[in-house]
Formats: sequence, structure tokens, C-alpha cells
Amino acid sequence: MVLTEDSPSFMKNSIKNTSLNTFKSEKIDWNLIQTEMRNKLGHDIYESWLKKISFEEEFNNYILLSVPTRFIRDWITSRYLDQIIQVIKVYNKKIVRIEFKILETVIKNTEENTKFEDSDKLENVSFIKDSYLQYNRIDPNKNFDNFITGSSNKLAYEASKKVSDNISHYNPLYIYGGVGMGKTHLLNSIGLELKKDNKVMFISAERFMYQFVKSIKSNDMVKFKDYFRNTDVLLIDDIQFMNGKEAMQEEFFHTFNALLDKGSQIILSADRAPNKLLRIQERIKSRFSGGLVVDIQPPDLDLRKKIVEKKTDELNNLYADKIKISKEIQDFISSEITSSIRELVGAINRVISFSRIYNKMPNISETKVVLKDLLNLGENKVTIDLIQTIVCKFFKISKNEMLSSRRSRYLVRPRQTAIYLTKILTSKSLPEIGREFSNRDHTTIIHSVKTIEKIKEKDQNMVDNINKLKNQILYNNKENEI
Repeated sequence: MVLTEDSPSFMKNSIKNTSLNTFKSEKIDWNLIQTEMRNKLGHDIYESWLKKISFEEEFNNYILLSVPTRFIRDWITSRYLDQIIQVIKVYNKKIVRIEFKILETVIKNTEENTKFEDSDKLENVSFIKDSYLQYNRIDPNKNFDNFITGSSNKLAYEASKKVSDNISHYNPLYIYGGVGMGKTHLLNSIGLELKKDNKVMFISAERFMYQFVKSIKSNDMVKFKDYFRNTDVLLIDDIQFMNGKEAMQEEFFHTFNALLDKGSQIILSADRAPNKLLRIQERIKSRFSGGLVVDIQPPDLDLRKKIVEKKTDELNNLYADKIKISKEIQDFISSEITSSIRELVGAINRVISFSRIYNKMPNISETKVVLKDLLNLGENKVTIDLIQTIVCKFFKISKNEMLSSRRSRYLVRPRQTAIYLTKILTSKSLPEIGREFSNRDHTTIIHSVKTIEKIKEKDQNMVDNINKLKNQILYNNKENEI
């Protein structure tokens, strides 16, 4: 199966192994890429999907990966392919596509038909097993001891500790906050504490919906109901994804009530308050609001400094060479990465990786390059209009000329440059980029990107121009104006 950075829609068939050995080269460090994918896309997505990817070979401008099933391959390529390629290109800019092969794995019929497993075999933690979605067990590395607290998350932390000490003290406990703020960490910590003496189930709302639909199709709703209602503690992550799906919400409502009636503890997490949930039944939102609702705010500077310091020490302890991030770089990361804790940790991982690869500590300028897509994320959003405006100013042409159908050389190169920069600096799809450039076809977009890449290989002046433009687009301010 051939997957290019520019044409994911052509990913249909798995590749054949026959003539791939011709272009072998040195392997990239797949462990580093896995770490980066986990930081960029989150623990849940990584454990559910990306962890299943195995590195096979690296070739001239593409890499060969393997996955267990076609289903997993299709899911990954339809949702995460662009992000995976972006991560890989950080370590090898020549990689422009990915090829997948499907591993020949034999799944026993008895394993396919097993929907529920005896919780006693899993240290009193329940999970659902099937051929595609392997449930995440509670992570022992996410506990209360390594949850770093500050004014923004202190209340959520204390409420979680209280529930762990006195089950059903707050029922339900509803924790909400933005992406990467530590909600899943707190739910995991609660599960770790309570599983010692209780039957605990920790599941995402998406996984709950999947099992509900699967049980309907296989006429196993009785087992589904018994399974989810026979638990002492139910933890559900990202409850906001349980929107729409009226039949599923109906079943969840009755499960929720049944657990409350028998004194079971329910803990939920979401990205917004109960009354802000979309397409969720009012009676369900009312039940959520009936317990303790606490939020996690974005981390303040003091908390960010504590996190950077602790995570830096943890990462340094993993390596024998003990490369130390300077206080200046730590302060820079703490002050500039403000949107989420997950991005803060991801920034530290990038700087540590840079240090190990180049065997030196980056200076501030190099750190800005390494973290360019994370810096000033809230204030410095790169738009296609911004790119077009800056490129037109650089080449001294008007925007109308750039977007026209004219093919004069003095217009074609700026137009191709703007398209290239849009492709590498935004997450827009090829059709979206084409629409912003006077409804040009996606093949024209691909051609423009490839043309600039070829010119860069031979023309240092083009490389310098691209770097100048990138700097202005990413750090657009008066000091950087041309």
C-alpha cells in the first residue's frame, strides 16, 4: 500500500515485499518517533493505534511500516497519516511517503468470540477484548505521586484524592478541562488507588460506544448490560464524544442510574462543563451536574516551571550521558508553551532529542526552530491569507497577480512558493489549499510542492528565501518585516 504525503486518497492496497530491498538505507530511530507521536497525538491514541505500528525498513524517500490488520491500517491512514509523516520528517526531511504491509496474524475463533474476560485474571481491572481494539489497562506510571499540582488543577486533584479515600463521597465526580491538562492522568490515578479493593473499569466514551454497537449487531446486549453494571467503579474518559446516538445514550442513562443505585462510584472527564455538552440528553447532563463538577485551568507560569523542571530531570535520568537542559532554555519553554501540559512535555522531549542527536545543547535560536509549531500557538496562528500576503510582499507582486491564471515566470515562482509554504506550515488538505489559490486542482498543488522541493536541492538562494519567509510567517511581527 503506497501512502504519499500529498495523496492519501490513493491508499488502497497493501504493498508487496518483492522488490523493496534495492533501495535500503540506514534505519531511523523508530523509538524516538514513537515517543514524539505519543506526545503529539496523546496517550490514548498512541496506545490504541500508533503503538501497533512496527518499523520495517527505510528507503531513499519513503519508509516501510507494518500493522497487524487491514482495519488498523485503514483507521491510521484515514486519521493520523499526515501527523505521522510530519513527525518522521523532523528526523528525516527526505521521507515523503509511507508504505504499509499487513502482518499475517492468525486470530483464533475462540479469541474472536470472546467479548468479556473475567476481571479476576486482570488484577481486578476489567477490560473488553476484541480483534481490533485492545482495551488500555490502567497505566501504573500515571499516579497521584507524579501528578504535579498548582493553583490551576489543585481542586481537581484534591477531589480525586477524596474519591479515592472515600468511595461515593462525590458521585459522580465530573472533571473537565482543555486538551492535555491532565484529566486522563487523574482518572488513571483514581483507578490505581481504588482497584486494590474494588472492581474498576476504565474506558473511553468512544470505546463504550463501539462495544454498544458491536453488542447490538451480535445480539449480546444482555451480556453488555451485565458487564457494565457489574462494577464498583466506572471511569469514563472524554464523555463529550458520546453525542448524538440516542439509543446508546438511553442505555448509558440506565447504566448510570443502576450504578448509582447500587452505590458504585462514577468518575467522568470531558473537555467542557456538563451544560456545554452538545447533543447530549438533558437528563444525562442533569445527572452529571448532580455530583461534584470541577475544572482544570491552563497551567500558570509557576506550574509550568515545576513541570519543566521535573520532566527534564526524569528524562535526563533515563540517559547515561546526562545532557542537561540549561536554565535559560527551561525558562524559555515555561514562558512560551502555555496552551497545555502535554505540549509542554512534548517540547521538553524535542529539546532532549535534539541534544542527543547532535550531542550538544541547543541555543535559544535553535530551540525556536525545534519548537516552531508550538510557540505562541494561541497568538500566532498561521493562515493561508497570511502566507499569501507575506510571499507577495517578498516578491513585490500583488495578491491579485498571484491568484490570477497568468503563467508568467515572475508570477509562477511566487505562487508555487506560497503553495509550498502553505503545505508545510498548515494542516490544510490539498483540495482546501487549491480552493484558496483560485480553485486550482489538487494536482497543481502537488506539482508546485514538488517543484519547490527540487529547486531547493540545487539552489541555495531558494533555500535562503524559504527560510526567511518561514521565519516571518511563524514569528510575524514588526521586527521581522521585510
